[in-house]
Amino acid sequence: MPTLLILMIVGAAGFFFFTAGRAAAERAAEIGRDACHAAGVQWLDQSVHASGLRLRRKASGWLGLERSFRFEYSEDGVDRHVGRVVLLDGKLVSFSGPTRAAQAVVRNFPQT
Repeated sequence: MPTLLILMIVGAAGFFFFTAGRAAAERAAEIGRDACHAAGVQWLDQSVHASGLRLRRKASGWLGLERSFRFEYSEDGVDRHVGRVVLLDGKLVSFSGPTRAAQAVVRNFPQT
């Protein structure tokens, strides 16, 4: 009986970890897509790719998961450039990408 309870707890934790990761990936894709649209460049592959995961201390002092995502964009349809979105518990921490879009992303950055 205790083994079943432990398996259920581990399964639930895994499910919540997976859904939080998917939600963060969708948020990063939204940020990347909007940034490319604001800069007038092509957002390639229509997706973001997880590139990192680490524990980081939030402004409140508690630990949170920082997830890094990368995406690719093109200015003329021939070249490929890499952009990066870093989220800490779903909030934008860092952005690098199309230079014209960086200003729009920073303006929309929620002040905490």
